[in-house]
Amino acid sequence: MRVHRRQFIGVVGTAMIVGCSSDESAAAAQKFEFSLTDAEWRKRLTPAQYRILRQEGTERPYSSPLNKEKRAGVFACAGCALPLYSSKTKYDSGTGWPSFWQPLNNAVRTKSDFSLGMVRTEVICRRCGGHLGHVFDDGPPPTGQRHCINGLALNFRPA
Repeated sequence: MRVHRRQFIGVVGTAMIVGCSSDESAAAAQKFEFSLTDAEWRKRLTPAQYRILRQEGTERPYSSPLNKEKRAGVFACAGCALPLYSSKTKYDSGTGWPSFWQPLNNAVRTKSDFSLGMVRTEVICRRCGGHLGHVFDDGPPPTGQRHCINGLALNFRPA
């Protein structure tokens, strides 16, 4: 059976729409040790933080003051305060988002993200399931990873 181009495009388009139209994020469907109701999250976070952490949004590149943060310290989850990244692993990736080559031990989880018509690896907070950003395999040694993280998903704590 031969598949025509229009049929193929229609099937792929429908799959993308269905895959991107879920009302509830995958993180919200899982159980995490720090859990709040939607109303409690909205009260705890700013509207911009809520959009990123709870609705898997993305901030504009170069919009985060944390891009320029050079002090020693720890970057923690803005949702639950779990320490996520050390300033020792932060670097300037030139992408416009705070980038790290390694998270702290047992701080984050990853999952497949099929949005935007491609497969990416999403990074979420291990404790609350908040969306942080994505990890790519184009980072510096020693890991070769680039954790590209939304600044609004983080709070910086100086050492």
